[in-house]
Amino acid sequence: MALFAFATHLVTPVLNTAEEGGFHPPSIDEFFPDALLFEGTPFEMNRIMIIRVIMMVVLLVLFWLGTRKMRVVPTRGQSLTEMALDFVRVNIAEDLLGKVDGRRFLPILMSIFFTILAFNITGIIPFFNIGVSATIGLPLVLAIVAYVTFIYSGIKKSPGNFFKNSLFPAGVPWPLYIIVTPIEFFSTFVLRPVTLTLRLLMNMIVGHLLLVLFFSATWFFLFEADGIMKAFGVGTFVVGFAFTLFEILVAFLQAYIFTILTGVYIQLALAEEH
Repeated sequence: MALFAFATHLVTPVLNTAEEGGFHPPSIDEFFPDALLFEGTPFEMNRIMIIRVIMMVVLLVLFWLGTRKMRVVPTRGQSLTEMALDFVRVNIAEDLLGKVDGRRFLPILMSIFFTILAFNITGIIPFFNIGVSATIGLPLVLAIVAYVTFIYSGIKKSPGNFFKNSLFPAGVPWPLYIIVTPIEFFSTFVLRPVTLTLRLLMNMIVGHLLLVLFFSATWFFLFEADGIMKAFGVGTFVVGFAFTLFEILVAFLQAYIFTILTGVYIQLALAEEH
C-alpha cells in the first residue's frame, strides 16, 4: 500500500469519484492550470510556473553548495557536482567542439542540460506531478537560445561567409542552387529550432498523459470497479510504475539530446568551410 500511495502521487488525479464517479481520461487542460499568484497582472503565476521557480532555486542551491568550498581532496558533495559538470564538459562540449571551443560554449551547454533535466524530472516528483517543460514556452525559449548561439557562432567565426556557405554549399552546380538553397534555408534556419522545440515538448506531454492514464485507471479498477475487474488494477499499476521508471530515463535523454544537438549546430557553424 505504501508503494501504491507513492505512485498515486506521481500524477495529478483525473478522477472525481466523490462527485461524478467513473473513469475520466487525462486531458490536455492539465497543462493550462488556473492562476495561483498575482492573477490578472503581468507576473501571474500558475502551478507550472511556481514549480519552475522552485526547481531553478533548487538547482542554484545545489551547485552553490557543491562549489562554494572547492578542495584538492573533494568532499562527497563536491565530487558529485564535479561528476555532473564533467559529464556535460567531456561528453558534449569538448567531445564535439574540442577543448578551446568546448570551454568557450560550456556555460550555455551546461545551463541548457541541467535546466531541461530539472524541469523534466518534476513529472515523477510527488505533488509536482507534471514535467514543467511540457508547455511550449520553455522548449521554445531554449530552442531560440540554441538557435541564436548557432548563428552567433557562425557569424563570429566567418562574418562574410557564414550565410553564403550555409545557403550555397560548395561543389553544387549553380543551376541546382534554385532547388538546393531553399531547402538549405528551410532545414538550417527554420526546421532546427522547430524540431528542438517539438521534440522536447511532445515527449514530455506524452509521458505525462501516459502516467496519468495508467494510474487513474489503477485507481478506477481498484476502488470503483466490481468483481473480477479489480484485478486489472494490478496490471495498470505495474505498467504505470514501469513507465515512471522509463520517464526518468526520458527526462535524462531529452536533456542530453537537446544539449548535444545544440553542440552539433555550433560545431557546424564553426566548421572550416564557414
